[in-house]
Amino acid sequence: MDPRAALTLYDEQVRRNPHPADPGARVEREPQLTRVVCEPGGWAGVCWSALEGQDVDRVIAEQISRFADFPAEWEWKHYSYDGPPELPDRLLAHGFRAGEPETLLAAEIAELKLEVELPPGVELELIHDVQGAEALVRMQDEVFGSGRPGMAEALAAGILSDPPAAAGLAAIAGGRPIAGGRVEFEPYCDFAGLWGGATVPQWRGQGIFRALVAWGVGLAAERGYRYVQVDAAPTSRPILERMGFLELAVTTPFTYERSLTRP
Repeated sequence: MDPRAALTLYDEQVRRNPHPADPGARVEREPQLTRVVCEPGGWAGVCWSALEGQDVDRVIAEQISRFADFPAEWEWKHYSYDGPPELPDRLLAHGFRAGEPETLLAAEIAELKLEVELPPGVELELIHDVQGAEALVRMQDEVFGSGRPGMAEALAAGILSDPPAAAGLAAIAGGRPIAGGRVEFEPYCDFAGLWGGATVPQWRGQGIFRALVAWGVGLAAERGYRYVQVDAAPTSRPILERMGFLELAVTTPFTYERSLTRP
């Protein structure tokens, strides 16, 4: 895979002109900015910006005003190649909180190494209904120590749409999810997204995350996608790189929540 060519395609298809997997999402485009507006539970915020030569403070204030009635937190997703250089500082000055940086990794599906083996007593299952989505999201919330209201409902809506906009993946042991994640199938795009990968602590280091990734990649291949992409945390990045994923950029979520920034 040519990382520079893949990043150019990613920037155009996924960031600038997205078609979100969330059935309730709406994309709003401006010449220098793209944002996604949705119901609580789905992802909402600014996904692409090119603000060189712009009044950055004015643009940020306009986005805060646009989301003034949004009942949950929303995000300005900043990438390491986004300009101008002072954008992160200006976001902080307007009351955004910077989250932990993650590495945008991508791979051409045909080049990935997908041989995996599950530990005894673990099986992989697709999520088929609301109850399964709720169980998967509960496990993820426990692993991450936090959750997003409406996430289970948004996942279920993606799974049950026709054609499915997402797939919920679970590793089951003892009748409950011990690891899982989801694949988002964005239409009109060469990239499928792998999101929310989580494994409970006592099951880590046994190849389950790798098996889930390989399964998700296989589902993306069946749907005709050329690439898969992941926002990787430091713990998952080495595993994904050994599988053949390459770094495209570093991304940082800047989150805005009215209750934390206004009286």
